[in-house]
Amino acid sequence: MAQQVEAPRRVRLSRDRVLGAAVALADTAGIESLSMRKLAQELGVVPMALYKHVANKEELLDGMVDVVVGEIDPPVPGTGWRSAVRQRILSARRALLRHPWASRVLESRTNPTPLVLGYMDSMIGMFRAGGFSIDLTHHVMHAVGSRIFGFTQELFDDLPSVDPETQAIMPPEMARRYPYITELVMAVYHDEASVVGPGCDDQFEFEFALDLLLDGIERLRQQELTSTGGRS
Repeated sequence: MAQQVEAPRRVRLSRDRVLGAAVALADTAGIESLSMRKLAQELGVVPMALYKHVANKEELLDGMVDVVVGEIDPPVPGTGWRSAVRQRILSARRALLRHPWASRVLESRTNPTPLVLGYMDSMIGMFRAGGFSIDLTHHVMHAVGSRIFGFTQELFDDLPSVDPETQAIMPPEMARRYPYITELVMAVYHDEASVVGPGCDDQFEFEFALDLLLDGIERLRQQELTSTGGRS
């Protein structure tokens, strides 16, 4: 009697599987390549099967953001506010370095998901637990801005990182017309592996700006505690 060969069992589709495949596709091919049709091909299903798990592409993008935010380490208990905030923000940055498309998608979201709101709420809570008044916390969140998600919007977004070979053939006209820009471009070279999004936002610049902010924020906290007699 011929031995029957079982057909391979198809993995059941789920929201988590759809989101995981979408994140993997964006990681390897870029967010521009993501479409419901291409995602369905990756999963081996018809496009209509996806709509049982995500209503449309906007909901898909929201879910992908949730996947990335879910990779951020939780707060470290028992540490001071500055260390706790710094560690959390740098964990967010590591998540974005794993998913370079995520900063642009985060910026495009107009209605944060409950998971994103929960992350923002926990960041606010870390400042409040550190002795910040609600007023100072409000200002701090504005100052820190997108850094809580591990990236910054840089002044030099359109200024490319110039490698040493290109530096050697910089046109003299540029040096004469824009001497200080030329000086800056010639002086710096950024490791593209440490860049989240376009521009000069590399790891050193990110941590440098973050530490300046946190040091200044601590001084404001101390001033506020002094002026209120220690009441938060």
